[in-house]
Amino acid sequence: MIIYNVTVNIDESIHDEWLIWIKEHIPKVLGTGKFEKATLSQVLVEEDMGGVTYSVQYRSYSREALDAYYREDADRLRNEGLKKFADKMLAFRTELQIVDEYTVNFK
Repeated sequence: MIIYNVTVNIDESIHDEWLIWIKEHIPKVLGTGKFEKATLSQVLVEEDMGGVTYSVQYRSYSREALDAYYREDADRLRNEGLKKFADKMLAFRTELQIVDEYTVNFK
């Protein structure tokens, strides 16, 4: 499984508006059928550039599913945010390959 990670720094002047928007945007990305689930997290590190930083991690079903997302959906969905928030947000994307997962159950 591959995690498609989008890290976004949001200018504080649009933070509340962006947070509402991203919570509507994530279901649209999941609606493409290329991802199993998504996690929205706030990055808890002080940024020199200011603003508030978030990470959205989308778990793809497969490499093929992620490639299909890039071909069929990514430009359209990315442009929604760019048009709305333009220079008030900075985003970068990374791909993470899951090697192993572990859980602990204490009884």
